[in-house]
Parts: sequence; C-alpha cells; structure tokens
Amino acid sequence: MTSRRELLKAGAALAAATLAPSQLFAQTAAAGAVFAPRPDKWRRFDVVTTLEVAPVEGKAGPAQAWVPLPSYTAADWFKPGESSWKTNAASAKVVKDPHYGTELLHLTWAQGESAPRVEITSSFATRDRATDFARPGNVAPLSSADRALFTAPTDLIPLDGIVKQTSDTITAGKASDLEKARAIYEWVVENTYRNAATRGCGTGDVASLLKSGNLGGKCADLNALYVGLVRAAGIPARDIYGIRVAPSAFGYKSLGANSPTISKAQHCRAEVWLDGFGWVATDPADVRKVVLEEPPGKNAMDDAKVLAARKALFGAWEGNWLAYNDGHDIALPGSNGPKLGFLMYPQAEVASLRHDCLDPDAFKYSITASELAT
Repeated sequence: MTSRRELLKAGAALAAATLAPSQLFAQTAAAGAVFAPRPDKWRRFDVVTTLEVAPVEGKAGPAQAWVPLPSYTAADWFKPGESSWKTNAASAKVVKDPHYGTELLHLTWAQGESAPRVEITSSFATRDRATDFARPGNVAPLSSADRALFTAPTDLIPLDGIVKQTSDTITAGKASDLEKARAIYEWVVENTYRNAATRGCGTGDVASLLKSGNLGGKCADLNALYVGLVRAAGIPARDIYGIRVAPSAFGYKSLGANSPTISKAQHCRAEVWLDGFGWVATDPADVRKVVLEEPPGKNAMDDAKVLAARKALFGAWEGNWLAYNDGHDIALPGSNGPKLGFLMYPQAEVASLRHDCLDPDAFKYSITASELAT
C-alpha cells in the first residue's frame, strides 16, 4: 500500500518538474542546492592521453591502437583544437568515420616493437550551455541528411518493437516535439536507475534493456535509451561521447572530474533537435547519478540537489566536459574484430586480440586534463 508520505513525495517531485527555472532555482538555493549552467566565458583545456600497449601473454604479433580525437564541433559551446602526438609507432594516421565524421588516431607498430607507446595532446575550448524554452528563435532547419541520420536506428538502438511501443505510450497525448522530448526525459528519470555494478559506461543496448524490465545501467545505457525513445517518436536525437575534465562549478561531486587524472571519467550525453531551438542538451543519466552518488548518496528524488539537476539537465549542460564524437557502429580500420557501439575509450589489439578498454591499469593507458589560462 502506498503511504501518504510516499504520495506527498511523488507530488513534490512532479510539481518540481513543472516549476519555472527561476522558481526552482530560488527553491533549491534556499535549500543549499543550485545547478544552473548558463552560457558565459569560454574555458580552454588540454587533455593528454598516454598509451603503453601491454603485451598479451603467450601471443606474439604486431600491436595497433585507436584513440578518439575531439572531432565534434558546436559553435555555441564546443570548439575542438589541434591534436598532436609523440610515438614510436611505424604509422600514425587520423581516420574519419564516413557516416558520423568521428575522428580517431590509428597507430600501428612494427613487428617486434617491445614497448609500443604514444602520447597524444588534444586542445579544446568549451563553455556552459542552456536553452531558454520561453524564447524560440529563427534557427536554421536541420538538413535533410542530418535529420535522416539522427532519426535512424543503429545496431544497438532499434526503433521498432518494444522501443517504438514504449515511446508511443510515453508520448500519447503530447502535441509538440518539445512536449514529447520532455515527457521522454521525465520518464527515463523516473523509471531507470544508475547501477553501480555496470562496467564502464554500459553498452547502450536499448532493446535488451527494455526487454529485461530492469532499467539499470550507466550513461551509455540510460542516455541511449532516451535517444532511442526520442528517435522512435520521429524526433532527431543523438548521443555525444566524451569525458569529464574538471570539477563542477556548482559543487556537485558526482558531476565533475575531481582529479587531474581522468582515465575513468568517460561520460556520454544526449541532444534532441527541436525546431525553433536547434540542438538541445539533455542528460537524464546524470540525474540518476546525482540520486545514487551525490554525497551522502542514495538521495531521495525530492532531495534539493536532485531537483535542481533534474530541472537543469533538460536544456542545459555544464562546460566541464570534452565532446569526442556522436558516432555509432564504429568499424576500427585495420581490425578484424567486431564494430564498436560507440568510441569513447582508447582501443588496442596485439596479435589481433583486443585489450579490455575498461581496464586502463592492465591496458596501460592514462588520461589527464589541465585547464589553461584564458
């Protein structure tokens, strides 16, 4: 039986979801929680990725590696700079995925190289972003090619069957794309959870997640679920794969990189295209991260920090994050191994055996970030 206390909590959460931003920020500020990214000054960073490709016991053969490079561009919030590298590889070549434009550095080492190594430095500039839904503008329409690309299924994000059925149920009675996108965001926040036991950022296998009935995972699962449900409603959406590079300016320990070493700080976000607004930031997975991980942890849905994050993360992001790409189904050039659902981690093979990209200590890679003076 549902208690009166539980009903009150549910009502408070629903009311918070419909508050105007100024009302919510006033409410949460009074409770000591504000999460309100707004476009401001640009910040510049260098990210250094160092790989030392470990040998595979009992196997001899040439090594090769594939490292994502910042290739995503958005004039209003993200500008990739140059990438440079130092390596003992026999070949190092920038390769671009033909479908999404995802860029990676493909390295191959000579047979017999005992210590394959590369150090890659990538620079970029970024800043906070936010959409004012009260002020639609004269945004140029999305190109027909991009609309087709970002409403299409991927290997792990089918748009028929249970995905379509779920999307139709959530969006029933909603008239505009904005209403549908927001309803799907609220549904994902309410019905999923962050599973601490999920390796890495998850797999992004949307149909399997829905069929299981156990909607737990991490960002690559929960944000892919959002993207799939939105695309199934006929609205363009995409995942963007990247890595956190700095602490949150709003004091959220769970929403920032809290050390210069960011080897395990990968995070994907999601965007939805809304006519009159363009690409709009969303991140339901980070709301569930705040619920589980923001100190003291296991927070209630009506906790002030959860409410503030929930309101902001439909329409806003904090600029403490590097965007690598928005690609899916990535075939690694020169590899006979399977395609990747997404490219967010360094990859390597020795004698055609792929390393575990989720184990940087055994793989022997590290990623560090530093903010530059502006």
